[in-house]
Amino acid sequence: MTNKIAVIKTGGKQYKVKKDQIIKIEKIKADAGEKVKFDTLLTATTDGEKLNLGKPSLGEVTEGEVLSEGRGKKVRVVKYKNKTRYKRVLGHRQAFSEIKITSIAD
Repeated sequence: MTNKIAVIKTGGKQYKVKKDQIIKIEKIKADAGEKVKFDTLLTATTDGEKLNLGKPSLGEVTEGEVLSEGRGKKVRVVKYKNKTRYKRVLGHRQAFSEIKITSIAD
């Protein structure tokens, strides 16, 4: 049997995923261990024989499990204006959810 891939949409972004893959997405409202379903745009076999394309979506076909939540590395933003003694340093840590893809249905 060939493996299946899917393109899911969450958090304003699209991700190409396979079964048992672990991905980091923008934080979602779900606790660790919960099952979540994703809006699926496309499913296909890896050899390209079978392709299902949504118009615009196939529905919630792909399912995953929340493994953990966390925050990424700090990103520093520096604003600086020459000759005016103006300098401002800001930091940001993006929250994420770590997801394991458990199933991709037909």
